[in-house]
This record gives sequence, C-alpha cells and structure tokens, in this order.
Amino acid sequence: MKQKFNIITSTCVPLPLENVDTDQIIPARFLKSTDKKGFGDNLFRDWRFNKDGSLKADFVLNDPKYGGDILVAGKNFGCGSSREHAAWAIAGYGFRAVISSFFADIHKNNELNNFVLPVVVSEQFLAELFNSIAENPKTEVEIDLPNQKVTNKATGHSEHFEINGYKKHCLMNGLDDIDYLLQNKDKIEEWERRNK
Repeated sequence: MKQKFNIITSTCVPLPLENVDTDQIIPARFLKSTDKKGFGDNLFRDWRFNKDGSLKADFVLNDPKYGGDILVAGKNFGCGSSREHAAWAIAGYGFRAVISSFFADIHKNNELNNFVLPVVVSEQFLAELFNSIAENPKTEVEIDLPNQKVTNKATGHSEHFEINGYKKHCLMNGLDDIDYLLQNKDKIEEWERRNK
C-alpha cells in the first residue's frame, strides 16, 4: 500500500519551460539502476548541479523561495523517451503532483503508476498559475482528486481535470496494479470457477 491521495494543498515549484523531455528530467547515465532508491537526488541533475557537483544557484529547485508537493511545468512535459525512471525521479524527490497544459502520454501513465498525479489544465489556467507563483512564491494550490478539481488559492479560480477511473481509484486507495489484483483475488477466482 502506498500513500493515499485525496486532497492536497501545497505551495508549488514553478518550471515554466516547454518540451521538457525525460532526459532532462533524469539523464541517461542514471538509467543503469533498476532500484527506485536515490532517483530523486538526480532529478533535473544537469540543470541543478555544475560539473563539479556544486549547486547552480539560479535553478528553481535550488531556490529556497520555492518548495512544496506540486511541480508546475510548461506544456509538453515528459516528452522524448519512454523511460519510467523520469517518474521515479519526480516521485523520489517528493512531488505528489505535476500540473501542466499537456503531458506526453507514456510519461503521464508512468507518473500515475508511481503515485504522482498529472493534472492537465488549460494554457490560460497554467499561465495564471505561473503569474501567481511569480508574484508570491507562497501561493498555494489545492488539488481535489475526488472531485477532479484544481484551484489556484491566490485567485480562487478552479478547473476540472480528467483522470482514468481505475487510476483514480488506485491513487485514492493507495493501490498499485498488483495490490488491486490481490484485493480482488476472490472475485477473480470466482469468475474463473464460473467460466471454466
């Protein structure tokens, strides 16, 4: 069982860049590992760190003004290769949700499979959110998964977002695909008995 997702209210980390690909999220040299541990340390590695390992002060994750459980990203987030390690890095860093106006499909599903909620909003809502965070880094966003609604607390504006019903159930109940099957083991066995 993973952490259940219901309603989260959090400050945000803004990344107003479009077409952020999975190699920028987690560079290819970190893909050798099959264990999810430690991937968060290398999220946006080449943007966060200089070659000598020191922090780049001008990158948003290194700016103490910003923090929280929500990453707000530009359009077409997670494009490029299908590596699941990118979602591992986002989850490992501690983000519970990513808001963007468009996600690459495979990356979107990889986030859902790793208990990170991808929230698709209109370009207008996304632009307003970036403006609110720029004006006040303490701006909070509420993501209400049961009602599929995201709210910019600075303006009071909300938008509805879509999510697959099965993935919504899994997130709200802290279930991965195997947990879900185990939870329904009796029903599966009963169906098999009836349909021999």
